Amino acid sequence: MALEIRPYREEDLPGMIKVWNEVVEGGEAFPQIEPLTIDTAREFFAAQALTTVAAIDSKLFGLYILHPNSVGRCAHIANASYAVASSARGVGLGRALVADSLEQAAKKGFQGLQFNAVVASNEGAIHLYEDMGFTRVGTIPGGFVNFMGAYEDVHIFYKSTARENRGC
Repeated sequence: MALEIRPYREEDLPGMIKVWNEVVEGGEAFPQIEPLTIDTAREFFAAQALTTVAAIDSKLFGLYILHPNSVGRCAHIANASYAVASSARGVGLGRALVADSLEQAAKKGFQGLQFNAVVASNEGAIHLYEDMGFTRVGTIPGGFVNFMGAYEDVHIFYKSTARENRGC
């Protein structure tokens, strides 16, 4: 069983849509409400600084997007989003994707990686980020509306992409 993490290709789009939309439709982690279609996915993933997929024996199980967190004088800090198929959660794929995104962010000249809205109930992601050395720098009370219509806090996390600070 060989894990391959690589930039996406056009033929990956159907698998990417399936994994991404599973997270969107779950309503517990991503801010998006509308699922991606082939056309919106093509445009969305192409617009990122980097879109990467994770495949095991050529079957796609996860992906991440990487892009500047803001513009202009704040564009040196990256932001990323990760999606892992529910069938592949808990086996280290998320950790591999985060580690790769830190490495790729550094290669692209980003000085740090910031997550703007980690939902407080997403305990797996919070544990992973803290275990990988990210610092929780703040909390926005009620910043996320989950699929049940309940407001949840979101946390902001940050980590430098300098090699000595990656600690993956």
